[in-house]
Parts: sequence; structure tokens; C-alpha cells
Amino acid sequence: MSREIIQTDKAPQAIGTYSQAVKVDNTVYMSGQIPLVPETMELVEGDMNTQIRRVFDNLVAVAEAAGGSLVDVVKLNVFLTDLANFPQVNEIMAEYFEQPYPARAAIGVAGLPKGAAVEMDAVLVLA
Repeated sequence: MSREIIQTDKAPQAIGTYSQAVKVDNTVYMSGQIPLVPETMELVEGDMNTQIRRVFDNLVAVAEAAGGSLVDVVKLNVFLTDLANFPQVNEIMAEYFEQPYPARAAIGVAGLPKGAAVEMDAVLVLA
């Protein structure tokens, strides 16, 4: 079993005791991404659509650092402080993913790090 820690400056740095992602053989376990701007480590300014896109952009950066892309995502977890925003996640997700879509869960939560409204994590399987 090979194990590699994935790190990129194109996504927010870890704000705790975790790695951006861990690659085990051909599977990549990506940590949760909130809508932080990598350069400033501050939440992106803008509406919910802007926040969701920033999270997907952060996931793209980590996936690329691992040698993959969102095409390789087999499982996506979405955490929202307000599930009323879920239709926006679906709409924007269609800009980043094509069929066949990954398995997915959407979970309503009371709070997220730094007061974010959305967080996502993913599992990739690389060819």
C-alpha cells in the first residue's frame, strides 16, 4: 500500500490538524473545502452561488494536485447550514460534473468552520 499526502497552494491551506488530501494507492480522500480564497485564507465575498463555485474550484485544485480531476470523483459529500440552498448546489454542480455523476450525500448542519455556509469533501479513484 502506498500513501501520499497531497498539498497545493492553489487551494486553501489546512486550518487544523489535517491534510488537504491523502492518496492511498489509486484512491484520493479529499478533506472538506469551504469557500476560502487560497491567497487570503478568507471566505470569498459574494452570494451563495459564488461560495459554492469557490468550494468546487478548491476541490478542482486539490484533485489536480493529486493527478486527477472532478471526473474521477466517485463520492461527494455536501454540508449546508441551510438546506434551502441545495437547489443551487445542484445547478452549479452541473457546471463542474457530467454524467455519470458521483454518489452524493447532502447534509444539513448547524455550523461550519469560519462561519461558512457550505463545505464539501470528496473521494476520487484515479485510473
